[in-house]
Amino acid sequence: MNPNPAAARAAEAFDSGRFAADLARRVAFRTESQNPQRADELRRYLSDEIAPTLGTLGFESQLHHNPVAGAPPLLIAERFEDAALPTVLVYGHGDVVRGHEGQWAEGRDPWALTPDTQATPERWYGRGGADNKGQHSINLAALAAVIGARGGRLGFNAKFLVEMGEETGSPGLDAFCREQRTRLAADALIASDGPRLTAARPTVFLGTRGVGNFDLTLKLRSGGHHSGNWGGLLRNPGTVLAAAITSLVDGQGRIRVPGLRPPAIPAAVRAALADIEVGGSPGDPAIDPLWGEPGLTPAERVFGWNTLEVLALGCGNPAAPVNAIPPEARATLQLRFVVGTDAPRMREHVLAHLAAQGFGDIEVSEPVLMAATRLDPDSAWVRLALDAIERATGAKPALLPNLGGSLPNDVFADILGLPTVWVPHSYPACSQHAPNEHLLAPLVREGLQMMATIFWEVGEQAQSLPRRSR
Repeated sequence: MNPNPAAARAAEAFDSGRFAADLARRVAFRTESQNPQRADELRRYLSDEIAPTLGTLGFESQLHHNPVAGAPPLLIAERFEDAALPTVLVYGHGDVVRGHEGQWAEGRDPWALTPDTQATPERWYGRGGADNKGQHSINLAALAAVIGARGGRLGFNAKFLVEMGEETGSPGLDAFCREQRTRLAADALIASDGPRLTAARPTVFLGTRGVGNFDLTLKLRSGGHHSGNWGGLLRNPGTVLAAAITSLVDGQGRIRVPGLRPPAIPAAVRAALADIEVGGSPGDPAIDPLWGEPGLTPAERVFGWNTLEVLALGCGNPAAPVNAIPPEARATLQLRFVVGTDAPRMREHVLAHLAAQGFGDIEVSEPVLMAATRLDPDSAWVRLALDAIERATGAKPALLPNLGGSLPNDVFADILGLPTVWVPHSYPACSQHAPNEHLLAPLVREGLQMMATIFWEVGEQAQSLPRRSR
């Protein structure tokens, strides 16, 4: 470990209680983007909390209307030091899922940051602590630590983008970034969201798998018919749809549609995943060793390959079945996919495959896609982040070419054209989106030191980092 003055300042912000006080103030904002009655609260979080905080760090902030009518506003803040220096864009979202008041253990208030000092390691409970108020608060505090350690300078230019609709699919974010492409021009995105691979191992991920949900519907007649009188004479839509699904993905979880499969895993991705172990932490489910694409490690299956999952499947009335052949059946499927998949033609591939298998009368909805992204692991920005984290923690971080889940990273990678480096500060068992959401206090302190070291090193290496914004 090689501490720098910024990392020491960041640790002191934790030890003194200042960081906890800042986060408690932010958790108190009831920024439920799924609740239409919280529109004013979403705006207040930006205008009354984030903009003033950024102002103390020398940023000039401006709130912007969302291009989507009725969607929440966005904030852009800029701190300019010198045109000869690189520019880093930092992202966060201040909205949260519903608070689930009354469902938290020990009567905890979701809108109060509540430390549990009896837990090992110590937990900080509160809605948004893990997703995403705690994570962008760590990055704000790390920027402050660097500015303090450098006597009022960062050593690079910085921009901050905060949205308030991520938990409802980031409405308007893509259109907004297209409109504001010049103002958001930068050399790299450094941001934090999602979980580490495990609580014990610092993690960097460079993109996300894409996602597309689609519905399969088979309606054969207008009503049900007695199974004793008509069984064996009428096609059962539940049976037909189940058979159709197994033609798409078999009983071992292997994708059978060539157009939904990815290209071979690149050598650089395999190398990055070679020391990644998935699962094994307390509360994790046991991995099914024979499930999914054969010949791949668990890490390759979740971070380097595609998965086709059945999210919902039904016909008739499962809660109160009757002796009748149901008239229709429905299913919702989801494809999680990596870079290189022919995702824009997903529906076309499914329709053609079903028709070839004799299921041409099944309707397939048009999926709403979030694109896959993956930065080259050999990027100079990646090397900087990995080296800084190892210097701050003394541990080799896990490098994931992409997250198994999905974030709106395509907005930054594809629309803004940025190399994207994500450093998460949460962990898989944080109860994100559920009652009892929490951060682990030791990860908060370590995250502050990691991010302060990363931002410090951006300033140290400013003249040699690759530039895109000139």
